[in-house]
Amino acid sequence: MRKIGNAFLLGILALAGVVAAVYVWPSTPLREGATADKILVLKGDRRLVLLKDGRPIKSYRIALGWSPIGPKVREGDGKTPEGTYRIDSRNPNSGFHRALHVSYPDDQDRARARKLGVSPGGAIMIHGMKNGFGWIGRLHRFVNWTNGCVAVTDREIGEIWRAVPDGTPIEIRP
Repeated sequence: MRKIGNAFLLGILALAGVVAAVYVWPSTPLREGATADKILVLKGDRRLVLLKDGRPIKSYRIALGWSPIGPKVREGDGKTPEGTYRIDSRNPNSGFHRALHVSYPDDQDRARARKLGVSPGGAIMIHGMKNGFGWIGRLHRFVNWTNGCVAVTDREIGEIWRAVPDGTPIEIRP
């Protein structure tokens, strides 16, 4: 019994060490003045990649909608859309730390939803943490927690916000 207790304690300590490392491990900041001309979201890899002239300039780990597999079909399905869109606006006063709006739904998304007799939804954003929860930092990545958005840390959305002009294409792949 004592061996099981010690093994359990060691397991908890190891897990705590991994969580602490994920939370505090430094990342290289995006070069000041860098500008992306495309965003690529790889849902299966949980990655958002900023591209310039087809080359990655920075990659970020992300959290997605709480039901991430498959394309968004209807409002409230918890899915992150798949397809090619644009960053069409930004909200510095969002309920989340900064938000870049994705132009979902497009005509195809609306037609698919109409055929099913449902609303396609909208308000798909790339954003930081819910206001007041920035302290969670990188730990948010352990769970897909959004309603269909792409979430990064507050520091990361600051970098993305500066590097991505309105009109930038965003491709979201499965």
